[in-house]
Amino acid sequence: MPSVLITGAGRGIGEAIALRLAGAGWAVTAGVRNDSSGDRLAAQDGRITPVLLDITNETHIAAMADLFPDRLDALVNNAGTGVLGPVEAVSIPDFRRQFEVNLFGQVAVTQALLPQIRAASGRIVFISSTGGRAPVLMEGAYCASKFAVEGLADVLRGELRPWGIDVSVVEPGPTDTGPWREIQSMLADMEEGMSATHRELYAQHIRGMRRLVTKLQRRTAPPDVVARVVEQALTARRPRARYAAGAQARAMLTMNAVLPTRLNDAIGARLLGLRHPKQTKAISSHAR
Repeated sequence: MPSVLITGAGRGIGEAIALRLAGAGWAVTAGVRNDSSGDRLAAQDGRITPVLLDITNETHIAAMADLFPDRLDALVNNAGTGVLGPVEAVSIPDFRRQFEVNLFGQVAVTQALLPQIRAASGRIVFISSTGGRAPVLMEGAYCASKFAVEGLADVLRGELRPWGIDVSVVEPGPTDTGPWREIQSMLADMEEGMSATHRELYAQHIRGMRRLVTKLQRRTAPPDVVARVVEQALTARRPRARYAAGAQARAMLTMNAVLPTRLNDAIGARLLGLRHPKQTKAISSHAR
């Protein structure tokens, strides 16, 4: 029975991954932030062993090695968080918090468990995002952290090649999880936390973001779409470096890859209803 540790398994994508892999016969250790999440997971499938794991907690990280004294076949670095807001308005402490969870925590878990993964010639999967390759306005801190994860995975894949350890990145698009269900309240909290000056400067951005996420909420993919892709990355004979999770994610990443950067910039701005000053002047001149 192959073994796997999944971080951030208490809800959403991590929970879906844990349930899918347990159902496929894996011995699943599920990192959760609280006992209630762990109890709920274990009740759904007895093959899941929940453990308290905050990936920013050094004590929790140190305890991971004792859970797997001999070997670990796979690590799924799923735990993450998202900080919203224009780059100008996101505080440096919030930027640091974004990277503490989405990057530094992932590195800490990976470093702690590499001896066990090496013993098994195992695999590592990082849950990134379409935002790790196709940037999204008003999500600069989040996208920056996911861009960093993508680069980290590429370096690790090369460094760990001599031990037969494959490293893959899975890139979901909008997914039907708690954050996407709560996105409007998250935007309200973001706006409330901005200074009066920034709220005025970015009012158009905020209105555009609210309209956009309302549309995207109707198209979110089920978490199991991501879980199926993770299972593929862990079981394929020759796993790919990157997997887009779902049709919408593939479309977003393909568009970003094939279109010129300036055109992608313009599309991103248009989605929020933003115009370049030159466009505004041209429209005003034409109207006269």
